[in-house]
Amino acid sequence: MDQAEHLRNVIKVSEQKLNARMFTITSGKGGVGKSSAAVNMAVWFRQMGYKVIILDADFGLANVEIMFGTVPRYTLSDFIYKGRDLKEIITEGPMGIGFISGGSGIVGLNNIDNAKIKILIDSLAQLNDLCDILIIDTGAGISDQVMKFVLNAPDIILVVTPDPSSISDSYAQLKTLYSDPSFMRNDTRIRLLANKVNSADEGLQLYQKLDSIVHRFLGGGMYYLGYIPTDPVMEKTIRAQKVVSISNPNARSSRGYKAAADALLNNNGMERMERRGVTELFRNIFGV
Repeated sequence: MDQAEHLRNVIKVSEQKLNARMFTITSGKGGVGKSSAAVNMAVWFRQMGYKVIILDADFGLANVEIMFGTVPRYTLSDFIYKGRDLKEIITEGPMGIGFISGGSGIVGLNNIDNAKIKILIDSLAQLNDLCDILIIDTGAGISDQVMKFVLNAPDIILVVTPDPSSISDSYAQLKTLYSDPSFMRNDTRIRLLANKVNSADEGLQLYQKLDSIVHRFLGGGMYYLGYIPTDPVMEKTIRAQKVVSISNPNARSSRGYKAAADALLNNNGMERMERRGVTELFRNIFGV
């Protein structure tokens, strides 16, 4: 990216400053590449000139910090229970990407009094000023902790692989979502990212298969975000605890993540929706 293009991106970002754009990345089962999607798309958002923060809401695991090779000093748990300032729990990763490690995070929220919750929500609202894009990397499956974030997300990215168990578990997660009376189906966009596929056709077929099931049995639908091809370079960088879009931006998988990031910000030709803000998200998660 040349200097002139970078400047144009910075100006574009400043002119568009509203509520931070939020993308919640989830999956029906673990091990399908959910955290890789979060980290790699964050890289391409940064390349476009956006300030990005990843909230690692996969509590008890440390996928994002392992991939970034950075150990956080404080976590979301320290913010909630020990009074740490929001800025203290944001760790800087590669390329200036911020991330918040979950720690034990949301466990025990029912024991926090309303006054404390209000202070927490007011503090979390600062994320609108600290980033342009907030990526929430949830856990996998249908646990209460996972579904708190998925239910209240305006933009959901569902990572699915061709493995039959990934497809069935993804449907189970979507079924849980649609059966919840608080799910705002008309104000929520669900996009499928096909991961570890051999071709563009296989990615599209995977989307069409799951989307047809959702239409038939849940009366809903999804959008197709794109596909990430099976890539030996990607597997090698994961084992080396590196991020493929940084170490090898021309790899097949890197190009797939870039295309997905571009599609998200260009809205994939879809109608614009009013943004739900960070404050509303956390109000709902905290049950206010």
